[in-house]
Amino acid sequence: MPIYTPPLRDMQFVMHEVFKVTDEFKAMPAHAEVDADTLNAVLEEAGKFAAGVTFPLNISGDTEGCKLDTATHEVTPPKGFKEAYQQFVEGGWPALSCLPEFGGQGLPHTVNQCLYEMLNSANQAWTMYPGLSHGAYEALVAHGTDEQKKLYLPKLVSGEWTGTMCLTEPHCGTDLGLLRTKAEPQADGSYKLTGNKIFISAGEHDFTENIVHLVLARLPDAPKGSKGISLFVVPKFKVNADGSLGERNPIFCTGLEHKMGIHGNATAQIAIDGATGTLVGEPNKGLAAMFVMMNAARLGVGNQSLGLTEVAFQNALAYAKDRLQMRSLSGKKAPDKEADPIIVHPDVRKMLLTAKAYAEGARALQIFCTLLLDKAQHHTDEKVRKDSDELVALLTPIVKAFITDNGHVATNACMQVFGGHGYIKEWGMEQFVRDNRINMIYEGTNTIQSLDLLGRKVLGNNGATLKKFGKLVGQLVAEEGVNEKMAEFINPIAYLGDQMTKFTTEIGFRGFQNPDEVGAAAVDYLRVAGHLVFGYLFARMAQVALREIAAGNTDPFYQGKLQTARFYFAKLFPETATLMRTARAGSKVLMDTDAALA
Repeated sequence: MPIYTPPLRDMQFVMHEVFKVTDEFKAMPAHAEVDADTLNAVLEEAGKFAAGVTFPLNISGDTEGCKLDTATHEVTPPKGFKEAYQQFVEGGWPALSCLPEFGGQGLPHTVNQCLYEMLNSANQAWTMYPGLSHGAYEALVAHGTDEQKKLYLPKLVSGEWTGTMCLTEPHCGTDLGLLRTKAEPQADGSYKLTGNKIFISAGEHDFTENIVHLVLARLPDAPKGSKGISLFVVPKFKVNADGSLGERNPIFCTGLEHKMGIHGNATAQIAIDGATGTLVGEPNKGLAAMFVMMNAARLGVGNQSLGLTEVAFQNALAYAKDRLQMRSLSGKKAPDKEADPIIVHPDVRKMLLTAKAYAEGARALQIFCTLLLDKAQHHTDEKVRKDSDELVALLTPIVKAFITDNGHVATNACMQVFGGHGYIKEWGMEQFVRDNRINMIYEGTNTIQSLDLLGRKVLGNNGATLKKFGKLVGQLVAEEGVNEKMAEFINPIAYLGDQMTKFTTEIGFRGFQNPDEVGAAAVDYLRVAGHLVFGYLFARMAQVALREIAAGNTDPFYQGKLQTARFYFAKLFPETATLMRTARAGSKVLMDTDAALA
């Protein structure tokens, strides 16, 4: 059976020692009173819930899966899932970072991020049920009417109801401009929706008495394409004006997808047959409203792979220390045993350190982004709010694509550490690989994220936001550029920062002449950008570790942090040179290939 220990020490290091979040909170009236002790106490309890309640259900939930009653359209999730959700609600966890005016606890997004990392390590399939609700909450806070907020938000915040996002249809995934679901206006101001949706995560279950579906559909006079999409809130049970439940709405689960992983989550096919809904936001502006939820989901998906990377690493490390196999090439390391533990072998260490580095880099990036979200929403300085919002927009596709791609590498590497045992279900490693695989696909495939980063977020404003991130790198380089002990961390990011400007300009010029050049370079470009971001964060973590060691701190945690950073810069960061070369190879070898693909 697998193991899991919440990585509280590393979370505290990133929050308190690297980013000094409580100092940042002092400029945010909503969070000014939040102190380190409060954060640590909340996360310690969150870790107990994740490790003690949802983690033991992970393998059994994967084995059992969800069951659909085709006569009633009701779905039963795996044994124990509903009871775990009830404990989650009783503990107040759904309300952690929600606004107090809707019953929330008002804690920073940064805390919620750490909670969900641990939940994803423990049981990604289970975590998707409350996770999607939080996205629905964010969309309604941003675009809902006062009446919608009053009806739905208190129940979503408390966890009494859950939410979904209903986007995808059988004939269209990412290209939502092709969707066909219709919304007919009614005399009372409501709408009747008709259509079919697929791949709806947590689309049906028995955790709660109501499910709040956010549905994309077209009005009768809507223009074609994405400019003609509207967003509607369509509850499973209609909601009366006083908040009580009315009759069943005809929005039903007609099938469950048979998937590679996340078997414990109900990925539903949804039939909408004249269901009553209300408009969220303005007519034909639904995509903008839904993007609030989608962007929250993209950060959440990155967090899913962070969680799986962490738990896979912990199990692989424990196994490598215990499993005896062969002798070290440099001589016996365990002479009292018949063979050495496999952790003595260089390539096993490479696999372990790859997972560790990708977990720690991802954790730093996730906390950095959620701190930016807190600043964008609550900081007293308008410029800080604006700059933070722009940086989050720039980093979101990197969080989604870079962390999930790295999660694929890391979970596979950790399974490899187990050898043949990694391929066997009982150890849990193959489930981490399977569960992670969807993270590279949904909420916009990683190629879509790459096109978004390069096409919209970088070239779309002539690199202005990228330059803002470059200033952060430049400030760190200026601060530590003469510190010889920091040279191994500073020099690589200084060099790549300079290269990034030339690289971006070159790809942009080529793309202006032929748009396929952007498509050909985008995936490689995102990974280069991802390494620049990780490199900056690892340099900041190394900076703190070196200062602590110089001050006489003998905690081995800091030596471990330095060793991980050194490995990252020596073995993973150099990938950027190859990526820039393949990006510059252009589109011709991809597009002039009709004979090869005949």
